[in-house]
Amino acid sequence: MTSPHRLWTRSAHHAAFKCGGWAFVRVVAGERSGQAGGERNTTPRRMALAGLVAALKDLPPGAVAIDLGDAGLAALARKIAAGQPLAEDETPTEDLDLWAALTTALKGRAVTLGASGAGAKGGAQAFAQAWADLAMDKAKLGGAFTSAIPKPNLAKVEVG
Repeated sequence: MTSPHRLWTRSAHHAAFKCGGWAFVRVVAGERSGQAGGERNTTPRRMALAGLVAALKDLPPGAVAIDLGDAGLAALARKIAAGQPLAEDETPTEDLDLWAALTTALKGRAVTLGASGAGAKGGAQAFAQAWADLAMDKAKLGGAFTSAIPKPNLAKVEVG
């Protein structure tokens, strides 16, 4: 049995400036990759969704284990992945483009979802959070963007 693809996603949002950022670390077949991005005039949920959708984009077929920083999003994504209907109060009314992309990306996959805190110093959770915070600041100053996280930085992340 092959090990699942592993993803760690985190997001950040500044309420006063209404800007946010997201980042992910991804391990697929032993290869690490990651991206960060951000937007102005956004919401915390949109940033968490954008990071998760970006992490799932172009992911090869197979099982996936996802560690999210947003417990509420993890619960909804778990239901979507299992094909369970959402309750009326859970049904999204905003960011429908991202919800549709998430539903498509999770369809037919064995998915394990969890939500954890920042994790140990040097861990993938803390690394992704630091990049999400940086992305939020960059979006505040320069607007929407998406950028790859440099390979030398990713090489230092503990993903075990």
